[in-house]
Amino acid sequence: MKPSRRPSNPLFSSGPCAKRPGWSLDALDGALLGRSHRSKPGKAKLKEVIDLTRAVLGIPGGHRIGIVPASDTGAVEMALWSLLGARGVDMLAWESFGKEWVTDVTRQLRLPDVRTFIAPYGELPDLSAVDFSRDIVFPWNGTTAGVRVPDGDWIPADREGLTICDATSSAFAMEMPWNRIDVATWSWQKVLGGEAAHGMLVLGPRAVARLESFQPDRPLPKIFRLTKDGKLIEGIFEGDTINTPSMLCVEDAIDGLRWSLSLGGLTQLIRRSEQNLRIVADWVEASSWAGFLAKNPATRSCTSICLRFTDPEVTALTEEAQVAFAKKLSALLEKEEAAFDAGSYRDAPPGLRLWGGATVESEDMEAVLPWLDWAFATVKAEMIGSGKA
Repeated sequence: MKPSRRPSNPLFSSGPCAKRPGWSLDALDGALLGRSHRSKPGKAKLKEVIDLTRAVLGIPGGHRIGIVPASDTGAVEMALWSLLGARGVDMLAWESFGKEWVTDVTRQLRLPDVRTFIAPYGELPDLSAVDFSRDIVFPWNGTTAGVRVPDGDWIPADREGLTICDATSSAFAMEMPWNRIDVATWSWQKVLGGEAAHGMLVLGPRAVARLESFQPDRPLPKIFRLTKDGKLIEGIFEGDTINTPSMLCVEDAIDGLRWSLSLGGLTQLIRRSEQNLRIVADWVEASSWAGFLAKNPATRSCTSICLRFTDPEVTALTEEAQVAFAKKLSALLEKEEAAFDAGSYRDAPPGLRLWGGATVESEDMEAVLPWLDWAFATVKAEMIGSGKA
């Protein structure tokens, strides 16, 4: 039977993600439109983003926080191109974006000493095999696989190399041990539901020391340059951005950060995300057709919650047919306005992906699950019951 209750907010995209509860265009009334981002009030707005970010995440004072172009991708690329090459590199990947960083380091930077640790969807590489005398590049949370590292205990405090962490779908939803992370990146469009196109770059003291002591043997375009005459460009980390940011997006980022503090800060953001994961986990435990893509409960993401098919009649289908099944399922959810953008990532195994970040209300997560059951039964009857598969 078709459910009668729809989520109040059926937006479950993994980026751009749902806006905070109660958000409206009125939240942007204070935007500094038509003014230079280099004016005094413009720089003050950018500095407010940096200061609020530090306050919410508890980032130590010795770490620099900068606003950079091109979303998380731009922030990661800045780190890779500016920092790597002084040591060998261990690259960890278990989903699409981590594999993109592997490609950049091996085929674009073409560094001579690179080791890759790649795990299939649903699993993590062997973290104990990482050599911390080398630089390490890894995502904290694999957005397209729904698999996260369980904690930061596997990273030693006395490491010799740098740890470069893509934290785009973990920042603001998971505990990040800043004393174990030398570089972190994320985008505004994820956990706090900000607008896209802007990235954040956090540099610990060890990363700054590398930048000021190591000169890469490759040209760096302006958009990647973090130093001048061998010294860190401190202005980048005080609101003096490399290129022109959208002040409308800046105002939206400020709104999300202020909302975070109004809730009670990081602890409450994490609680909201973990509660969404628990709701789905209880449903999965009773489900006859869905399971988590992440095999180990300790590594299941509380933001990008990825589901796979377990129904034997569906898993017996060809891979092409399973992909078609998943597309029909997500399209039906969208048609019914029960869940938008709930399909699995294009490179991931066929299934569903529900964003469970802090801007998603637990009531909406509870409301969408009966729709998943109804849509699955409907598509199965159409594709398998009718013999169309």
